[in-house]
Amino acid sequence: MTEKIVVSGVSVDTRHWIGGRRVASAETFTDSSPIDGQPIGEIARGGPPEAAAAVAAARDAFPSWAATPRAERARILHAIADGVDKRVEELAIVETTDNGALLRSHRHGVMPRVAHNFRFFADWLLRLDHEDFDTRGHRNHVSWDPAGPCVLITPWNAPLMLATWKVAPALAAGNTVVLKPAEWSPLTASLLADIAAEAGLPAGVFNVVQGYGAEVGDALTSHPDVRRISFTGSVPTASRIAASAAANLTPLSLELGGKSPLLVFADADLELAVDLAVEQYDNAGQVCLAGTRLLVEESVAEEFTRRFVARADALRQGDPRDEATDIGPNIHPRQLEKIDGFVRRAVDAGARAVIGGHRRDGQFYAPTLLTDVAQDSEVVQEEVFGPVLTLQTFADEDEAVRLANDTRFGLAATLATGDPERAERVTAALVAGTVWVNCFFVRDLQAPFGGSRLSGVGREGGTWSFDFYCDLKNTVTAPKGWKDHG
Repeated sequence: MTEKIVVSGVSVDTRHWIGGRRVASAETFTDSSPIDGQPIGEIARGGPPEAAAAVAAARDAFPSWAATPRAERARILHAIADGVDKRVEELAIVETTDNGALLRSHRHGVMPRVAHNFRFFADWLLRLDHEDFDTRGHRNHVSWDPAGPCVLITPWNAPLMLATWKVAPALAAGNTVVLKPAEWSPLTASLLADIAAEAGLPAGVFNVVQGYGAEVGDALTSHPDVRRISFTGSVPTASRIAASAAANLTPLSLELGGKSPLLVFADADLELAVDLAVEQYDNAGQVCLAGTRLLVEESVAEEFTRRFVARADALRQGDPRDEATDIGPNIHPRQLEKIDGFVRRAVDAGARAVIGGHRRDGQFYAPTLLTDVAQDSEVVQEEVFGPVLTLQTFADEDEAVRLANDTRFGLAATLATGDPERAERVTAALVAGTVWVNCFFVRDLQAPFGGSRLSGVGREGGTWSFDFYCDLKNTVTAPKGWKDHG
């Protein structure tokens, strides 16, 4: 196989990164760009042997990394962040080529956030503490002990940002890592391995194994030496991972799908509400947090729809490398077919496409708004993961909350209202891990993040991340029993 490929002038190694060196595989898989459907390169296709080697490397490197003082671990994480900052442009163009998201977003938002992920958890590590407390004169001291090798399995819609959301706290906690990136967008994970090595991260502390979930993923998640598994992706895949991990009782963190509501009340700033709704087409609708179910109060539904259509029609869809583009392609022909299938079945069942409802040339799907949809219909209940929104109306606050909560998911919700008391009532009633009021996608790493119901298990962010990636220990010390060492 070709060991390196060049993507828009950037050299990317196509082999795995295991134990501080590049490792080839006997087989490869083809990585193609969603922009034009053309192959980018042949990528090393791992399986059980590569999985075993990566876990062994992580296991062997763990004692030394776990014993590394907090300040030194934090220093290396900051050095990784420095390396990301230096290569923002390279990372941005490679990821845009690989997954089709907007280049301007990668340059100005996503890649700087990647560096921030490392800096935040490096700094949080140094302030991680729990005040000692007393029990009948005995001192209780809480500590966070590194757990061991962690397997991190990440999705294709925001590859590097979501990977480092897991990698950074796992490394900060003193664990070693095996990262399995999505096969549809593996390239920036390889670049991260280079950056981490250049920053001085010891061999074996961070490993990258590429390939398909059924081949290398299963071998990783069932390995008895793995102490933590974190996964972001679909519910069916999460179920398989949970079953695989069950034999070893390996703790899991799962951030899964969503079918989030966006509620618009008649007292809302309608222009703001339309802005929020149109924003749900970001990344061609390939955002787990997206408020894809627009729930609009009856009295303003007609005006809201008119304004929304005017705004959505003005969106420019095309090459994500063009600064003027608003919506890029969908990731893969298989995903495009899935999206189109949802829409075709919905229309056959009586839904009306107010805008869109069809494919465009290449791997592009027109931004779509469906009305006349039943609450129990597939397109309302299941995650499409494309630029497809539905619009339903409600008569009052109670109906709005009932419709919002009437799915199997509970990842996020967005609320537009001009009444703070209503906002307080409705947010308290919504089933969601994150609720945004008159805003969207404002995320702080200090906050807990995760989903309810089928949207996930556990929370990450701030101390919650360390709670997951560590074994928490409480040491209770008696006031007496010390020998005289004077």
